[in-house]
Amino acid sequence: MKMSVMVPFYNEEGMIELTHSTLVSVLDEMINRRNQHRDDKIELEFLYVNDGSQDNTFYLMKQIAAEDERVKYVSFSRNFGKDAATIAGLRYVTGDIVVLMDGDLQHPPQVIEQMLDAYDEGYDVVSARRTREGEDARDTFFAKWFYRLSNRMMDVHLTDGVSEFRLFSRKAVNAVLALPEYNRFAKGLFSWIGFKEKIVEYPNQVREAGVTKFGFRRNINYAIQGILSFNDKPLRICIKTGLFCVAVAVLYLIWMFISWLINPNTLVSGYFTTLFAIVLFGGVQLISIGVLGEYIGKIYYEVKRRPHYLVDETNIESIGKDQVQ
Repeated sequence: MKMSVMVPFYNEEGMIELTHSTLVSVLDEMINRRNQHRDDKIELEFLYVNDGSQDNTFYLMKQIAAEDERVKYVSFSRNFGKDAATIAGLRYVTGDIVVLMDGDLQHPPQVIEQMLDAYDEGYDVVSARRTREGEDARDTFFAKWFYRLSNRMMDVHLTDGVSEFRLFSRKAVNAVLALPEYNRFAKGLFSWIGFKEKIVEYPNQVREAGVTKFGFRRNINYAIQGILSFNDKPLRICIKTGLFCVAVAVLYLIWMFISWLINPNTLVSGYFTTLFAIVLFGGVQLISIGVLGEYIGKIYYEVKRRPHYLVDETNIESIGKDQVQ
């Protein structure tokens, strides 16, 4: 049985060597120990995806591959994003089981042993959930609200604290690869495929070096992408909001008319009422147009059928250079 460990890297020259050495140290010891007690020996494969790094990440990646024949690499022509790197990794790994993890060691490789235990119990998907102890208070606040809002609005369920750190059976990997859409929200896709899943927990980890590539603005955009990718509820909210505003306007007119019937002298025209109506309805219209535009934009990119990524260089003979996917 082969286990593939897939790691995407983007501008991680300060981490890639440490990440690889840590993975080798932890996984070799774990696999040697487990192979002593099983007939189906575990083989190990590493697949590293360079997502258009601008530093020396890819140079170091090739050095690592030259020293360790188990390491395969795929380098994109530019930065296509983490979800594209994830899909590429799933497409090119050859393992019977596949582990996805980040390259900053915030996903501790020691947890993989718990994942393997769950796989041996018959689970096709094993997700690692980190606790939020020691996390920045602002990050915790926004994360909790994101998951709360997402689970109300999306057609799939997202578990708070579960990222892309997961183990998949080959059956689950093939299911993810069978999904044809261009706009991919990995967390949602992993939840959508279903299959028997188990969640294991691990303590929150701090980066060993470098800085996170996911700032506040990028996290907000990621959240919007996720919410819009798995439902049409925002469009329905626009409709309901429009109906509510119409109802408020009608009630306001009725109230003004009744006030005029009771005492015609109390009806005083002014700029406030007009300004209030313009701002209210104008705001609702702009929000509705914006939501509609987001969906139209996604349709625009979907129908063009552009590839998720372009491969610039690889040491995997079966795909070659400049391959479009």
